[in-house]
Amino acid sequence: MRRLLLAAALSLAATLPAGAYPDRPITLVLPYSPGSAADGYARALGEHFQRVLGQPMVVTNRDGGSGVVGMRSVALSAPDGHTLGLTPMTAIVVQPHLLRNAGIGPNSFAPVCGTNENILGAVVRADSPIRDLPGLVAEGRRRSLTFGSAGPNSLPQLAIWRVQRATGVEFTHVPYRGDPPHLNELLGGRLDFSSTVVASASELVDSGRLRLIAVFSTHRHPAYPDVPTAREQGIDAEQLSQVGIYAPHGTPEPVLNQLEAACRSGVDDPQFRRVAETGRVVVNFMPRAEFTAMVRSEFGNYARILRELGVQPE
Repeated sequence: MRRLLLAAALSLAATLPAGAYPDRPITLVLPYSPGSAADGYARALGEHFQRVLGQPMVVTNRDGGSGVVGMRSVALSAPDGHTLGLTPMTAIVVQPHLLRNAGIGPNSFAPVCGTNENILGAVVRADSPIRDLPGLVAEGRRRSLTFGSAGPNSLPQLAIWRVQRATGVEFTHVPYRGDPPHLNELLGGRLDFSSTVVASASELVDSGRLRLIAVFSTHRHPAYPDVPTAREQGIDAEQLSQVGIYAPHGTPEPVLNQLEAACRSGVDDPQFRRVAETGRVVVNFMPRAEFTAMVRSEFGNYARILRELGVQPE
């Protein structure tokens, strides 16, 4: 019995970090360029984590490869809970099907929690004659239209692929590294429209410089209730984008439990809620088990979807 108790104690010790967790600052990697809506709410969430866990959370942008570069750095980090990633699912459930050397996938991570839905939408300049999604499709039949997105094979690009598949129209995709660059190009008249995270474009929409013509979620964006979904406009182009926090695979369960608890209370923190509301971010908390199941399910779904779209890995 004594030997069994000793073995159990040693096994438990092996699952825990050397000191009390966390024993140094936590790095939160955002795998896209600075200036998106994620920057603001990630820092607000980081302030809550610091209050709850007692260590600073340092938010850093590491973009490239539609999220792959930053999330690969997370996957290769020590599995001790001191390096995390905050991202839409693109890099984890889409890119591994498209890049032969992505080096990451669902098995590379331990999902911590879902934080919010990145409701995606199509935007045009305020002076554009296009006022809705059928109008965009009709204009695309008359002439060649270019659109920007946050990166090759990103979820915003996939939303437009769905429009193309549903309508037979073809648009020319111009990928960028994050939302701010292509939205600036749209404002400058070098693109005809953009597919974007609505929160990233909200300031430009609210100021009247851009017009939101459709969203690709199952429901309308609460900040823009007059803008119908693609399906409400008669075009079957639904594209969801759940955002969440990920730790490297192998992170101990007690650490994941602490992080999930901090995330759960963080999304209800008044300061985080104020930042989210101001930035038009739609909070959608998902507990660890549910979020993990969603990630694995979506990985399988995108294998099928991308085959149907005729997309070949590079």
